Amino acid sequence: MKRLLFNFQLAIEGVMSNKLRGLLTALGVIFGVAAVIAMLAIGAGAKQSLLEQMKLIGTNNIVIKSLKPEALHNEQQNNQTNNSQKKQKQLWTPGLTLRDARAIAAVIPGVRSLSPEINNKGDIVYEGKRLQANCIGTNNAYFEHNNLKLSSGTLFHQTHLEGGRPVCIIGSNVKARLFYEENPIGRWIKFRQVWLKVIGVLQRRNVATESLQALGISDANSDIYIPTKTALLRYEDRSRKVLNDLGYRETENPENYHQLDRLVVKVEDAPYLRASADVAARLLRRLHRNTVDFEVEVPELLLQQQQKTQDTFNFVLAVIAGISLLVGGIGIMNIMLASVLERIKEIGVRRSMGATTTDIELQFLFESVILSLFGGLIGIVLGIVSARAIAASADIPTQVTLWSVLLSFGVAATVGLIFGLLPARRAARQDPIKALRSQ
Repeated sequence: MKRLLFNFQLAIEGVMSNKLRGLLTALGVIFGVAAVIAMLAIGAGAKQSLLEQMKLIGTNNIVIKSLKPEALHNEQQNNQTNNSQKKQKQLWTPGLTLRDARAIAAVIPGVRSLSPEINNKGDIVYEGKRLQANCIGTNNAYFEHNNLKLSSGTLFHQTHLEGGRPVCIIGSNVKARLFYEENPIGRWIKFRQVWLKVIGVLQRRNVATESLQALGISDANSDIYIPTKTALLRYEDRSRKVLNDLGYRETENPENYHQLDRLVVKVEDAPYLRASADVAARLLRRLHRNTVDFEVEVPELLLQQQQKTQDTFNFVLAVIAGISLLVGGIGIMNIMLASVLERIKEIGVRRSMGATTTDIELQFLFESVILSLFGGLIGIVLGIVSARAIAASADIPTQVTLWSVLLSFGVAATVGLIFGLLPARRAARQDPIKALRSQ
């Protein structure tokens, strides 16, 4: 152990005798380790962002969105025929309705729950205070699908859902702006022309606005929720609008005829997500008289595809960073080989004083490892700073993990060990007599 420590001390003295050369030798390792940490931080940040988005949209969900009549009208205008009647009117379709939800539940196996969504925007009034908000008509499955929890109160009872009772659940921002420190449970608020009794308050959900916009979902903190039948009976049921001509709808000034704005279907088994979505699309097309006035999405599959693309990109960047480490290791080996030629006389003196080939080999091997570890430590600091700079300047989520730091440090030590073997063995094989004769 004493000989080992003595050789290690000599290695430190050898590195410190030429600090500038040691720093320049370690530059390749420094930038390689920094690049690896920064790239892994970007990958970890992307994965964490994916997990947060999965929490927002839930798992095993199929989202069916109604297409706005304006978008459908523009699409049909591009495919018009010479028939003047067809130019003016489109084939009648019932739009996205609760009937579609019942048909999907009856036809598609493995459907766990469904949550319809009817959006109405307006002002909430409470004791002279006014707040603009979005009112969503839905059921209790909506909160499960979107991972929303109550902070106080209860969800909708069966009597609320079936009877169209004037009750509501409010988000945390609505509570804070209308009620302050007052308990809102049991209070009455007015949304548009209808008074609603508050029966529950949702827990606050901290999420970036950009994530909500990217996923196309609303801010649960600023919304209020009422039963589906309450939205249809007490506000507006768009599916009950009178048709000008039986079997056709006017296309010059189209109105939104969809009863539902969205329908979320949760299935039991993830492997059948895509197949269930395909069946739902074909079923809706038949119910809508071959008019595609809806859009079927599987957010989980889209996010997984996005993550797969991100993983490929991160792998390429990690390979490039690994090449930087490889180049740094080659640089260390070249400098150490040159150092052996410069220090032949030192090797001869040590051998003549009793040092074994193992001692010489350990000395030069320790020097190589010290240079790599020194470069690894600086590279870790530079990598963490770079990851934070990327997150701040490029608005890219990054997350530096402990295992990425340990991995980079371990790779740096391994590089020093591997690329230091050849110079160390060449130094140990020097003939002591010839070494002493060298000038």
